[in-house]
Amino acid sequence: MPVHNKLVRDRIPEIIEKSGKIPHCHILDENRYLAELDRKLNEECAEYQSDKSIEELADMLEVMYAIAVARGYSAEELEKVRAEKAAERGAFNDRIFLESVDDQEVK
Repeated sequence: MPVHNKLVRDRIPEIIEKSGKIPHCHILDENRYLAELDRKLNEECAEYQSDKSIEELADMLEVMYAIAVARGYSAEELEKVRAEKAAERGAFNDRIFLESVDDQEVK
């Protein structure tokens, strides 16, 4: 029997059952859920780094939304903060790579 020991999407047990197999699952408490979400984000990030697919980007986004909600925020609040930071500090569209900063003040 393969051991997975990882957080999975809500419909995965149902999908496993439909394939004729028996999933063994349990519901995580709040602290373990947050820890597993963090672990899942690392997993999804590594998968994206490996293949650069839009599906992996979508998986990362899904996990980030779940983390926001688990920490008491909404997806809308997360997007609002993202947009505010982009308006204040910019996004990453201009491809700027900061090499160094001279400590001398500009005159």
